[in-house]
Parts: sequence; C-alpha cells; structure tokens
Amino acid sequence: MPIAEAKSPKLQRIEARIRPEQKSRIERAASIRGTSVSDFIVQHADEAARRTIQEHEVWTLNEAQSIAFVEACLNPGKPGKALLDAAKLHEQLVKPW
Repeated sequence: MPIAEAKSPKLQRIEARIRPEQKSRIERAASIRGTSVSDFIVQHADEAARRTIQEHEVWTLNEAQSIAFVEACLNPGKPGKALLDAAKLHEQLVKPW
C-alpha cells in the first residue's frame, strides 16, 4: 500500500449484507491473519478492485497476437467502403471551426 494511502484518514463507509456462513468464514480468515474483520475486508476488496481494473485496462498478448498487432499497425489495410462513407458523413456533420 502506498504511504499516502496508509496515512490518509478513513472517511468513507461501505456496508454490505452477507449470509451468516460468509460472515463466519470472513471472521475466521481475519482471525488467522491476525487482523480485524474490517481491515481484512478492506484489504481484500481493494486488491480485487485493483486486479479487476488492471484486467480491464491492460491487454496481454501472446507472441502470435503481438506479431499480428504490430503487422496491422505497420501495414494497415486500405479503408473499406463503409469507413469511407462514414468519413464523408462525418465531414458533412462536423463542420471545421
């Protein structure tokens, strides 16, 4: 956790309804880790949030995909009719300043 996050005051609150067995499991896991239930939940929810955001924002390509991507960037195909029509329509609808 970055130092700025660790020292900033905790001003926000989140509530959740959970099943009794989930609560028991979370309490047990927090006890095993030697932390409070609240800190356990916050730490793990934040880690899951960071992973989710990274998975959404970062592409991981295998070798074949990387080669295909670079090839497409370096040697793009000619625009098709639909793209050319869309460009003409854009020029008609969006007037330059």
